[in-house]
Parts: sequence; C-alpha cells; structure tokens
Amino acid sequence: MGNHSAHLVWDWNGTLFDDIEAVLAATNASFAEIGIEPLTLERYRELYCVPVPVFYERLVGRRPTEAEWLVMDAAFHRHYTARRSACGLADGAAELLAAWSLAGRSQSLCSLFAHEELLLVVGGFGIDRHFVRVDGRTGPSGGGKAEQMARHVAALAASGAVSVEHTVVIGDALDDAVAARHVGARAVLYTGGSHSRAGLAAAGVPVVDTLKEAVETAYTLVG
Repeated sequence: MGNHSAHLVWDWNGTLFDDIEAVLAATNASFAEIGIEPLTLERYRELYCVPVPVFYERLVGRRPTEAEWLVMDAAFHRHYTARRSACGLADGAAELLAAWSLAGRSQSLCSLFAHEELLLVVGGFGIDRHFVRVDGRTGPSGGGKAEQMARHVAALAASGAVSVEHTVVIGDALDDAVAARHVGARAVLYTGGSHSRAGLAAAGVPVVDTLKEAVETAYTLVG
C-alpha cells in the first residue's frame, strides 16, 4: 500500500454520513404535504434516482409541477435539517479517513449537499483536515452530480497532485458511478445509503457492504 498517487473522492450523504433514516423521514414528511403515501426504506431504495423529480414521477406516474416541486423540496430540506443533528458518521468512517491520510494518500469530498452547510457539518465532526478539497452544491437542488464532479476533478488536477487515472469515487448512488464515468474515474458503490444492492449492481462497478471494503476495493483498482 505504498503508492501515494491513489486518490479517493468521497460522497457525503448516505456514504460517510449515516443519514438514510433522516432522509427517509424527511422524504415521507414532504410527501405528506401533497398527499403521497409514505415509503418504507426498502421501497425508497428501490425507486430512488436523480434527478429527484424523476424519483417522484416513479411514485405518482407524472413529474411534479414546478409549484409542487418547490413545496416538496422546501419541505424535505426543512424536515431533514430538523433530523440531521441526530445522525453521525458511518461505522468506521473516521478511522478510515485518518488511516488513508496517514498513509500519505489524498482524498476529497464531492457532495450534492448545500456547500456552506456541508462545510459546517464536516468541520463539526473534525474530519475536514483529511480532505484536500470539499465541494458541495452551490446551485438548485434535485439534479445529478456529473458536472459538479467535473469541476471538482478539474480543480484537483490543477493542483498537480491528483490524476483522474488514479481516482476512485466512493458513493451510495448510481449517480456517483455516472459522475465517475463522466470524468474518467473509477467508482465503488456502498449499500448503506440510498439504493439497494440489486439497484447498485446495474452500474457495472464494484458494490460493497462496508466502507472498509470500499477503501480496500478502491485501492485494488488504482493502487
């Protein structure tokens, strides 16, 4: 494990941050505001996708109107924020981040969570020192990660210390694999978040059940 060029790009929600129960509760609370029945976690993982309006289309058979989307999106973020403080890091996440850094390898964070809030939450856990870069969402919510990942990787490459050929994205969603493919990176998907194992398998990349396995698999891909 002596190759220092291997770089990890971590996802936040559902990956490093174990918040799937808060996400599900907030989703169901937002659904209730426009009369949609609540989902079980199993059903949520079966249907979830981005862009998020397509997720709602899978549920009700049509895309939400712009007015409905604004109501649902605002409700989701309000309910999620109320529940977020009860969530913690995924099992072993802090130790894995520290060990990767201690080995002299680099890692960064690219998330669709709002940027300023992301900085506060990550800093609150004391893990921000492990990342050479942290990028959250700066535009409207509900979209995919591909373009944000492109900006993130371009900024990393500009530093001269990270090459996309030795980069692995670790996330919990098919969209993480799409974003990795968009920039020419590898991906490893983790089953602890928004998708079922069967759903993640459709991406054609390694799927693992723990973050420890994710890091080990990532290293075999580019180390």
